Amino acid sequence: MILERINGPDDIKTLNETELKALAEEIRRFLIEKISHTGGHLASNLGVVELTMALFLAFDLPRDKVIWDVGHQSYTHKILSGRKDNFDGLRQYGGLSGFPKRKESPFDAFDTGHSSTSISAGLGMALGRDVRGENYSVISVIGDGALTGGMAYEALNNAAQIKKNFIIVLNDNNMSISKNVGGISRYLSNLRADEGYNELKKSVVAALRSIPMVGNGMVQTLTRTKNGIKQLFIPGMWFENMGVTYIGPVDGHDVRQLVKIFREAKKMDRAVLIHVLTKKGKGYQPAEKNPSAFHGVEPFNPDTGKPLATKIYPTYTDVFSKTICQIAAEDSRVAAVTAAMPGGTGLSRFEKLYLDRFFDVGIAEEHAVTSAAGMAAAGLKPVVAVYSSFLQRAYDQILHDVCIQNLPVLFCVDRAGLVGSDGETHQGIFDLSFLSSIPNMSVMAPKNLWELREMLRFGVEYEGPLAIRYPRGQAYRGLKEFLAPVEYGKSELIYEESEFALLAVGSMVSTAEHVRLKLKKMGVSCSLINGRFVKPVDTDIVDYLAENHRVIVTLEENVLRGGYGEQITDYVQKRYKEIEVLNIALPDAYVEHGNVSLLRSDLGIDSDSVLKKITERFLKDREPQAGSCSD
Repeated sequence: MILERINGPDDIKTLNETELKALAEEIRRFLIEKISHTGGHLASNLGVVELTMALFLAFDLPRDKVIWDVGHQSYTHKILSGRKDNFDGLRQYGGLSGFPKRKESPFDAFDTGHSSTSISAGLGMALGRDVRGENYSVISVIGDGALTGGMAYEALNNAAQIKKNFIIVLNDNNMSISKNVGGISRYLSNLRADEGYNELKKSVVAALRSIPMVGNGMVQTLTRTKNGIKQLFIPGMWFENMGVTYIGPVDGHDVRQLVKIFREAKKMDRAVLIHVLTKKGKGYQPAEKNPSAFHGVEPFNPDTGKPLATKIYPTYTDVFSKTICQIAAEDSRVAAVTAAMPGGTGLSRFEKLYLDRFFDVGIAEEHAVTSAAGMAAAGLKPVVAVYSSFLQRAYDQILHDVCIQNLPVLFCVDRAGLVGSDGETHQGIFDLSFLSSIPNMSVMAPKNLWELREMLRFGVEYEGPLAIRYPRGQAYRGLKEFLAPVEYGKSELIYEESEFALLAVGSMVSTAEHVRLKLKKMGVSCSLINGRFVKPVDTDIVDYLAENHRVIVTLEENVLRGGYGEQITDYVQKRYKEIEVLNIALPDAYVEHGNVSLLRSDLGIDSDSVLKKITERFLKDREPQAGSCSD
């Protein structure tokens, strides 16, 4: 096994060409084996094996800096930099991250997790290098899908100003998570179709040089002019016209060719873009046939590609998908907007049924939100389906373009709360705070799948900005008998007793239900309230509870600062100083990757942890009776 000899960045440089080809296949087998057990991003990593090998061969890492856009395709990078022995713990609690992390290794030059950031970060690093008078290469690797993000254009526009070497590698596999959309995708498709232009250019040059007396002069003249030889053969010369030297397309699975081009690019004192063509999922037939399905996978059978776990109950995404299509069938004003995530957000069904009202804007959350604002101003009822961590990217557009005008845009915020193995960059733990801070914005969270259905119907009819946030994974099916009509700004009183009151929102209602049962076993009288609205907070229910409760416990799967609990605490402290409030929330910190159940326990928001906090603060003289309930 050649892979056994790879324990650091220089080990690959000792291999001959035959060994390099064998190593690429061994890495693919290694990735398939490990990811089939741990889950992770498979197709994207299989596609960049040779590209990553060439980077390690052509550059001196970690002295030279490679920045991976998004970073989910950095597994081979981690293997070659000496971390292959840690792959059994990939994306596991306390184990190897599925993304580049500076604190994990000096080979990870920049933390990434969201799309379209690598050119900006790389350019900034190159400028810092030049100001400090240092000498090393900076390479930003960005995918063609990520190039649909506006931030990438901003960086490309600025890159032309650099007067020292800066290398951009465009990894073009014709895919992001879902099929690419938009003008840049069509432009790159034209380049792919014209892969022979380099050979054609060489033929033209040779033909001109063969003309006696004037041939060489003609070549030099064409090369010097803005409309030079490349201008004749590259459609639009888009990168060159921005001031970035373009090289390619290049076979992204030919290590020798890649190394040669990388070494040439290092010599250029300007920004250079190398257009590399790769195949997503290469070397594993199930992933090659269906790269979207193998973008991010749960543990699977490597022989068949089939997931090991069988989904029995619907997820919140499933419930959203079915319900929004039902609503769209009844209301022709309903339109759906996604930022390159129709599958992940559940809008694929909507796309098939209502294509004329479905809009995939590419990896461009800012544009998604502002275009939805325009749709609302034109009389539509736009529904923006987006992951919580990605909605952060459109904060200004929510505030400036939607909420100032009080436009009826419905935000369906998926993956809210802890999402698990993707870690810090993907945990959806800030949305309650940043959305609640915006005037005119209302925020809801369903306790179970039936309440999500009702909230969606309420949201489409609501005449103003509204966000419904719901977690990843299986939809809660408990408390089905409690489904009071959704009324703006009003909570739902599920169990009414006295002494203690649990005010929970969203996913934490089920946790509060279990806490209440455990308190009942201790002989504690306890009410349970489903908050429903995080903004506006239902102060009427607080006033009602103040009459016969001495303790209010708030529960939310969001950071404490700026969340639901702080709003309740502020109200209670101003009006009912005799009532004590305990806030159960996530710490004001970034949460590492790991199994959600382990994270909930470690962060103190599972039912046992909540019960312990209540007992230690208010019930030290009481002990739980025999028997327990679990989340």
